Amino acid sequence: MPQRHSKNNNDLAFFTYDEKRKLGYGTQRERLGRDSIKPFDACCLCLKPLIDALCCLKGHVFCKECILECLLAQKKDIQRRLAAHATQQKQEKEEEEEKLMLQKARELDAFDQQNHGAVPQYSDKNHSQGKNGFHGANSVKVTSYEEEALRTMKAFWLPSATPEAPIKVEAPSINTVCPQGNEKLKLKTLFPIFFTEDTSDQKKPKSLDKTYICPSCKATLTNTSSLVALSSCGHVFCKKCADKFMAVDKVCLVCNRGCKEKNLVKLEKGGTGFAAHGDHLDGTAFKHLGSGSGLGLTRPGKT
Repeated sequence: MPQRHSKNNNDLAFFTYDEKRKLGYGTQRERLGRDSIKPFDACCLCLKPLIDALCCLKGHVFCKECILECLLAQKKDIQRRLAAHATQQKQEKEEEEEKLMLQKARELDAFDQQNHGAVPQYSDKNHSQGKNGFHGANSVKVTSYEEEALRTMKAFWLPSATPEAPIKVEAPSINTVCPQGNEKLKLKTLFPIFFTEDTSDQKKPKSLDKTYICPSCKATLTNTSSLVALSSCGHVFCKKCADKFMAVDKVCLVCNRGCKEKNLVKLEKGGTGFAAHGDHLDGTAFKHLGSGSGLGLTRPGKT
């Protein structure tokens, strides 16, 4: 059976649609699997099971050691950028003072030459001095030609004609941020959370991994269930029990400590794996083919 000529035609100066598809041209999407989804009991920084779990008011959970190291590193970086910004401001102030001093010195020199010199002084724009120390029309004319040549010079790679682009350090923010949600985060706003471990005999011999349950309804906690933590005591419940008991009775079912509605913090998780879940679980990548070559520039998209 004869094959299509368009798919076998490879003597064109451009890529055909079939060749682009074979090279992976365009936007590619892939559904993330279970291995790419963070469990509910994993740290947002090290992605390992939680050790001395701490939670922020937005529901992101971290290991105590991980979040303390992150906040300490952020504070050190803020101090470094503040020092760099202060140094830059000091340098700019010194340069401005030096420019004012040079301008005043040139004005005094021009005034002195105009009142006491035998040769009239030209303006500072065309001011120049010849090799023999003579301020004349020829030297001024040559200098003006040189300035005009520098302005219209096409050889931009010369050091004398290269424009300067100084790197300015902006004033940094002094607030530490959450590494997961990018909102303001302080150490005093973090609170410890406690999961209730399933200690039944049926769960022990099957796996070495810890299994957590809701202390109220005894349901196994997974990524498919919505979890709520109490910022007052740190106990974790499923959302159904939290809405049914804690939001109404205003008391924790484990330690009987009082709680308010603002103490109910919904825990964030990586996703459920279901197609109808609201989290972004699609990985996209865009590949652009380079002109004149079979290689392409890959730009990863959002995950």
